[in-house]
Formats: sequence, structure tokens, C-alpha cells
Amino acid sequence: MKAIIPVAGVGTRLRPHTFSHPKVLLNVAGKPIIGHIMDKLIDAGIDEAIVIVGYLGNMVEEWLRKNYSIKFTFVNQHERLGLAHAVWMCKPYISNDEPLLIILGDTIFDVDLQPVLQNEVSTLGVHEVDDPRRFGVAVTDNGKIMKLVEKPDEPISNLAIVGLYFLRKAAPLFSSIDHLIHKDIKTKGEYQLTDALQYMIEHGEPFTTFPVNGWYDCGKPETLLSTNETLLQKKPKSKAYPGCIINDPVFIAENASVSNAIIGPNATIGEHAVVSDAIIKDSIIGNDARVSQIMLDNSIVGNNASISGNPHEINIGDYSEIRVR
Repeated sequence: MKAIIPVAGVGTRLRPHTFSHPKVLLNVAGKPIIGHIMDKLIDAGIDEAIVIVGYLGNMVEEWLRKNYSIKFTFVNQHERLGLAHAVWMCKPYISNDEPLLIILGDTIFDVDLQPVLQNEVSTLGVHEVDDPRRFGVAVTDNGKIMKLVEKPDEPISNLAIVGLYFLRKAAPLFSSIDHLIHKDIKTKGEYQLTDALQYMIEHGEPFTTFPVNGWYDCGKPETLLSTNETLLQKKPKSKAYPGCIINDPVFIAENASVSNAIIGPNATIGEHAVVSDAIIKDSIIGNDARVSQIMLDNSIVGNNASISGNPHEINIGDYSEIRVR
């Protein structure tokens, strides 16, 4: 089965890190965001992925081809006209009668996809939220979706559409997106996938929902750190490091160097990072970073960055160098 993974976004809320890295390659709990997603897809039996890239897309392609052996097709979305437009660009690579999974590439999910892919009708992942105005929402009746609305001004349902879409057949979806594009129907300035799905519902396509309880946002520094903390809870205990105190949960890459340090809780130390004479907790330290003689809390240190000095809260991007006194 094929999966469509849109990852063309710029990730402006995660700058400065996304100046030099695509959002989906940011490290969380020892692995890039998209790595967590790919592992779920492969466990569910997905054997082909169509990845919609844009900003720094060559880096995404290189990382995926290096780390996974399934078939990839990369589609470049030069103009970001909305999620429906992104999916529509994949039409030449998908047969009309085949089932299709769409999964957004910037949010990590903890859900068993195998039962979802066995559904006899199309189904959408949903999660109950307190403020539905920031999301597309589903209005249901006895489990059947009656209506979908993109970011409603007035709350009509608390079931947010979380970015997991299973279509029993691809043809009705592409026909609906064709309709939106040819009629130039946009919501909030973009061709919305929610509108295409609503058009399908209005023309008799049945949809159900399935609950996604583990839904982890990676869109801002504070939510990236929160997701890091949650995912680290699932990791096994770290090995001991001479001269160090390790307060699990943590992730320390096998080839990282840690000396005379207190690590954790809730700390990720990336590949080839060097941490010495430091206290690191509730933080993410990127690949090849250098951290010494400092205490960091609620901090994100980018790849190849270097920092040393006195205790502070830090959020610095790749290749930065800071000395705090």
C-alpha cells in the first residue's frame, strides 16, 4: 500500500533551527520527526511512500533514501497552495482503485495503523481538543462523519482531524480535488483537503473516525521539547557512563561523548555530540554539537553548535557558537 507524506512546509515557528534543516529532520527522542513516522508506516505494512517536498527537500530525500529501503517517489511542491493541492500533485503515481493513506509529516502519532488499513470504508484519525478553532473538525453521528469544517470560527465539534487519512479508493478523492481546483474553491486562501473530503461526503462517500490518543505536536520549540519528554518515557534505561550521573529517561547516541556530566531527565544527546562538565535536562542537543561548562534546561541546541559558560536557557540553531560568562 502507498502512503502520501506532505513535508513541504518551511517550519517558521521553529527558527532558527529550520533555517538550515527541514522541520521533519529535527531530532526528537533520538530520531528525526519523520523517522518516527516512517517506522510506524513500515510496521503497518506500507511499502511505498510518495513524499511531497519543498523547502530543503533534497535533505529530506537524502535522509530517507539512506535510512529506509522501501520505494520512494518525491514530488516537489514549488507553490504551496494548500494540503489538497499537495495531495493532488501525487495523482499521476496512484491508481484510481487502490487504497491510500495520507499522513502529515510534521506530527508524531502513537496509533496502531494496521486495523485502520483494514477498514471497509474511508476513515479519519481524530483527537478530542479543548479549542477546535485551530483545526479541521469532524461532526459525527453514531461514528459516521456528517460534516467536516476547516478551522471553524464557532466550535461545532471538539473532534480535531489530526492528519491521518485513510481512503478506501483514491479516485473519489482526486475527483473532489479536481473540483476544488477547477472551480478555484479555497478556504483561508488555500485548497484545503478538508473541503475535498467534505465534497466527497456530500456526494455519498461514507467516512468514519478512529481515535488517535497519542498525538504529539512538533511545531514549536516548547511542543518539540514536550514531545521529546513524552517519547523518552518509552525508551529503555540508558547505559552507565563513568564519571556521569544519568537521570532517565534520556537518549544518548552510541557515538556521543559524555564526561563529568549530569544528563536528564528528559534529555536527548545527538550523534557525535560532545558533552563535558555540564548539566543537561529537559533539552535536545543536536548532532555534532559541543556543550561544556554549562547547565541547560528547556533548551534546544542545533547540529554542529558550540556552547559553554554559565547556566542559561538556550535555543540556538545549527553551526552557532556561544560563550556565556
